[in-house]
Amino acid sequence: MLVHPWDAPHDDAEWRDWLATHDFGELAVNGLPGEPPFVQPLHFAYDPADDTAVTHLARPNPLWPALEANPAVTLSVVDDYVFVPGPWQAPPGAPAEHGTPTSFYTAVQLRCTAHIVDDPAGKADLLVRQMAHFQPEGGSARPAPGEAPYGRLLSGIRGIRLEVTSVEAKFKYAAHRPAETQDRIAAGLATRGGPGDPAALEHLLRRRAERPRT
Repeated sequence: MLVHPWDAPHDDAEWRDWLATHDFGELAVNGLPGEPPFVQPLHFAYDPADDTAVTHLARPNPLWPALEANPAVTLSVVDDYVFVPGPWQAPPGAPAEHGTPTSFYTAVQLRCTAHIVDDPAGKADLLVRQMAHFQPEGGSARPAPGEAPYGRLLSGIRGIRLEVTSVEAKFKYAAHRPAETQDRIAAGLATRGGPGDPAALEHLLRRRAERPRT
């Protein structure tokens, strides 16, 4: 992923805070020789304390042979995306029709080493961690090997623990544009009010206010 200096996170806290509220992404697994990569949509639970993410997939999933052959994977998360019309991006003093259309978005890519979890107790612990993240209010039985209702279902899944080895993050919100152009974009987002516009506007304004001084 290309990350220009003005789109890079200001610090690790910026992407970590964003990832804390975004827990659905795509796991990219290198394909076997001659085959394309697997791209698997999934929920995951990321723990910043030990830089790991956990998830699980059904045992019949076709990606397992590829993952066993090469555990180097990328977990990709993208959100807060919008289309920005060209006139909004026109340079100060230039005709509106000379502006360049673009996309705004946030992307975090976790490069990981995947560890497959097949031990029933290990899978149960992994599920407990996911449940604590996604359903902290409780209301479901605790997964445990040999115990109803989920013990018999553990054989149908395999767990994955993703050990994060490096991170690339990008916040693409016109940080390199002149203030006049940024103001025009902000006004356009506020007026349009599309599904992703409030989040994109928040990013643009926040990053302008937090821009590191040189």
